[in-house]
Formats: sequence, structure tokens, C-alpha cells
Amino acid sequence: MKSAELLIGGRTVAARNGKTFDRIDPFTGAVATRAAAASPEDADAAVAAAKSAFPAWSGLPATERRQRLLKAADIMDSLTGEFISTGIAETGATPGWYGFNVMLAANMLREAAAMTTQITGSVLPSGVPGNVAMAVRRPAGVVLGIAPWNAPVILGTRAVAMPLACGNTVVLKGAENCPGVHRLIGTALQEAGLGDGVVNVVLNAPEDAPAIVERLIANPAVRRVNFTGSTPVGRIIAQLAAKHLKPVLLELGGKAPFLVLQDADLDAAAAGASFGAFMNQGQICMSTERIIVDASIAGEFVGKLAARASALVAGDPRRSEVHLGAMVSADAARRVAGMISDAVAKGAQIVAGGGVEGAVIEATVLDGVTPDMRLYREESFGPVVSVIRVSDEEEAIRVANDTPFGLAAAVFTRDTARGLRVADRIESGICHINGPTVHDEANMPFGGVKDSGYGRFGGTAAIAEFTDLRWITLQTEPRHYPF
Repeated sequence: MKSAELLIGGRTVAARNGKTFDRIDPFTGAVATRAAAASPEDADAAVAAAKSAFPAWSGLPATERRQRLLKAADIMDSLTGEFISTGIAETGATPGWYGFNVMLAANMLREAAAMTTQITGSVLPSGVPGNVAMAVRRPAGVVLGIAPWNAPVILGTRAVAMPLACGNTVVLKGAENCPGVHRLIGTALQEAGLGDGVVNVVLNAPEDAPAIVERLIANPAVRRVNFTGSTPVGRIIAQLAAKHLKPVLLELGGKAPFLVLQDADLDAAAAGASFGAFMNQGQICMSTERIIVDASIAGEFVGKLAARASALVAGDPRRSEVHLGAMVSADAARRVAGMISDAVAKGAQIVAGGGVEGAVIEATVLDGVTPDMRLYREESFGPVVSVIRVSDEEEAIRVANDTPFGLAAAVFTRDTARGLRVADRIESGICHINGPTVHDEANMPFGGVKDSGYGRFGGTAAIAEFTDLRWITLQTEPRHYPF
């Protein structure tokens, strides 16, 4: 069993009331981590520490912030083994998933470090004689980042990396399902010497989450909020932020369509669909959930995909031969199993997988999914993918857009011009042509449309999210006034 305490003002501290909570290993049922359960007063203290640290951090030369963030990336890399062991126990994911998480998260810190010298302004033409007008970007203040459990190193780091690069100080509210992993992010950043209070980590018991989140957002010192998680919770976050007139960046749920047109390379499409649907047990916001395939080649494609899915081993994430570990909980597995049963009862056919044992679900492919099934519309967030057969390109686009979500999408075709044309008509923030829906790079503008949220993480696009654009003028010669 590991322990995880709060990080406030550069100090590792217990909750003020001494309360703790246990995170249970979803595969073994043992206690994975015993974590401090913050009170509202602890949340206040974390924000106060970030506010106190803001003048010094925002006042550093950009090149100095860059060096400290680069050091944090190296420290994060050095903690890979601890991230892996902690993450497997807390969420049931495989070592490969956590190794990838650390690699990409460290690169996000490096990309953020590069952005410190890309926060630019402009000189604007003024109609007032002798007036020099400038548009400049300045850090907003304290940024609250709320991160989920499913890609915890990547998304926990993303919640704070660009805010820090822009000169803000941060409070990371860790997820209840991975307190140890999110606390380790704080360790890497603190050990890099960013400064006491520049990064603070608040952990909370599941039952305390609403009160802690509301307290953090309401704090006057918090000037920006970013949240990655489900759409229902995102709506609550947006409402709380709006109540206090605070900008918020939301990266929410998805129901990613994967279009296989009749001229697609079916082997490449099957490989991309299998990866996109089953990586991390399908518990990724970008996971391929709906494969929309031209009926003329559907039989051959489904055979290739089913063969790939059947070859994937599900089980104990600590075993080297396992591709799919446990889901985050047995309850989550039961929810997905219910969606599979609903689809089968209404006429869908299981062509691969379907087995459920505790928190483990086999890689599952269902053919013949129709709009009256839960799997057609609800985000499954599990290792199950729906095949929907369509008659032509127009129907494929219509079905792709027949969802309230709009995060990631993919189109497979040998005709690149056609791929670009189809991608342009899909309602999503991200679309990959001849590539999987699961794809992220630290410098890319990442985010969705519709019920998948708004705002963008990544690269220069994120600078606007975490800075204020100010208009400053300098009068260089006497000015005439009417009185």
C-alpha cells in the first residue's frame, strides 16, 4: 500500500482534520493507496499558497521558467517506474499504458517549456497622434486544473503545464481513483525547483468532491479553470465557473466515429480500429466507439477486426502477455456488460469477445448495431466497439454526426482528396485520415465541439486559454483634449 498526502506551499501535509480515504486495486481488491482527504480549508490553503507564489513565478524571465520546466520533465522521466507501479494498482491499466503516459507527459512539459518564449504581443495602429498601442499577454493568476483517472499522468500534467509556462501558479485537484499518480506529478514539479506554492496538489475523498470543487472554483484568487472528464460533470463545472464569471476550458466525453469507406486499405483500417477501440480498455476520451463501414466491404473488414480483437489477452495487468488490464472498477465493467446485453437483445451480434470477469472485459466487437441500442448513443468507455453498416459516403457522414459528441474521428480511404473532403464535414474538434482516433501530441490543438467541450490544450493554442490579452498605450507627445 502506498500513501499520498497533499502538496501545499511546497510542503507535504496531511489533511487538517486527519481524514484519509482508500483507493482499491480494481483487479486484486486490496488497498492500493491511502490518501489524505482534503477539507474545504485545505482547498483554501492550496489556493492561498498559489496566490502567494504568483508574483515571483510570473516575474521570472521566460528563459528561467523554461529551464525549470525542462528539469521537471527529466525528473518525471526518472520516476517512470514509480508511476507504473502506482498506476497499475490504482486503475488496473497495463505497464505499457503507464510508460506511454509518462513519456507523453514529460514531452508536454518540454513543449510547455518551449512555449515560454512564444507568448507574444503586437503593436497596433492607433488613430491618436503620438500614441503607441500594444496588445500584450499576461498571466491570469491562479489556475485550477481538474484531471481524470483514465490517462492520469498525461491529463494531470496537461492540466498544469501550459498554465505554468504562461506564468500562472496552479492547484491540481487530483482524481479520487488515482491519488498516488497525481501526487507524483506534484513531486516531479516540486523537486524541479519551480518554487514553493507554484504547484499545489489537493486530493479528496469521493464523497467530498462536490464541496471541494465548488470551494476551489469560488475562491476569488482562482482566475482560470480547466477540466477534463465526463460531459455531465463538465456541465456542473461550467455552471459553477459561470456563476463566478471565470473562463473554463472543458475537454469532455466522446463517441468517436471511425469511417471505413469502400476504397479503404482494410488491413490498415482494422489495425487502426483495434488500437483505437481497445487501448487502455477503451477508457480514453478519443477511443473508437463507432465503426461506420461501407456495406460492400463490411463482411471482410469485420472478419479482420474480429481476428485482431480475439488475439488480445485480457486479465491481470501485471502479466506480460496481457494486452487489456482491468477496468477502473467492477461497477464500470458491469455498466459496459449491460450495454452489450442490451445490444444483443435488440439484434446485434457479438463477433469477438464478450466475456466479463470482475473488472476485466474481453476486447468485444458487435456487428449490426442500430440507433435503438444504448451502444449507438451512450459513451461506453470500455473495450467494446460497435459496427454500423452504411450504404454510401453520405450515409457514413450522417451517422458520424448523429451524436451529441464531437471530439475525435477517423476516416480511412485510399483517396486522400476524398478523405479531406469527408473530414471537413465531420463535426469534431479532431479528425485523422488513415490514422486511429486515439492520437495526441504535445504541440497540437486538442479539444472538441458540441458536448465534447470547448477550448484547446496544446502548443500555441493554449496560450490564449491561460493568459489575459491587455491593451496598453504609451503617449509619446502632447495630446489635444476638447476641454
